[in-house]
Amino acid sequence: MFLVGVVPALVYGILALLIPESPRFLVGKHLDEEAAQILREVTGELHPDERVHEIRLTLRKEARSSFADIRGPRFGLHPLVWVGIIMAVLQQFVGINAIFYYSTTLWKSVGFSASESFRTSVITAAINVIMTFVAILFVDRIGRRKLLLAGSVGMFVGLVLAAVSFSQATGTGDDVALPSPWGAVALIGANLFVIFFAATWGPILWVMLGEMFPNRMRAVALGIGTAANWIANFIVSLWFPSLSRSLGLATVYGAFAVFAALSFWFVMTKIPETSRRELEDMDS
Repeated sequence: MFLVGVVPALVYGILALLIPESPRFLVGKHLDEEAAQILREVTGELHPDERVHEIRLTLRKEARSSFADIRGPRFGLHPLVWVGIIMAVLQQFVGINAIFYYSTTLWKSVGFSASESFRTSVITAAINVIMTFVAILFVDRIGRRKLLLAGSVGMFVGLVLAAVSFSQATGTGDDVALPSPWGAVALIGANLFVIFFAATWGPILWVMLGEMFPNRMRAVALGIGTAANWIANFIVSLWFPSLSRSLGLATVYGAFAVFAALSFWFVMTKIPETSRRELEDMDS
């Protein structure tokens, strides 16, 4: 399994050679003509020289950026940094990696055979990949904020279906099973959750973190948001097995549903729309 991972790593490495340099990197290296050419060819910029000038002005601020730039009145941090941190944590606290990391064990624990559990896990992973392309197609057409709101609603519904299904489980230990029709309902709920996550919160969080911060704080704030996401991932991964045994799968999935509902409220009240805005515009 580890050797198979070498293949996509090599493909990624080769394809990465074809990616053009960032205009901001080129401007920082005083390669203004190359930066203007990429802006013209890749982004369709009509006035690339003017954009290069704007980038140079923001890079002067960014070059002096430090932790002081993210300090603010909200527990020592700028409010926008907290927005990024909370978004990153919520993306994990809805339980997506509990499903992916423990999916085979999860389905076996509710009465699926080993082959059925593995087959279900593969289907779930395939759905995740396919729906990510949906996010790619619609993230600019619909907007980040609307997609995140729709994703929160869909994830909530899927998690509630899964929680209700697991509450109907019978037996104990290795003899746990989901009576008809709750096995099918649990499958529908889990995959509905993955569909909405993969089409919205999965990829769009990283789009938002990459473009929501002003350049003066962008590098530091993005790093902190990423760290918060991995810490939340670690917490969910570490606690899910013990919590599911002590509290039951229904309670754990119910808690994930609560976080999905909180994610809807958070986007409604705290998240700005960043679609079709340049990084240099974020200072305003």
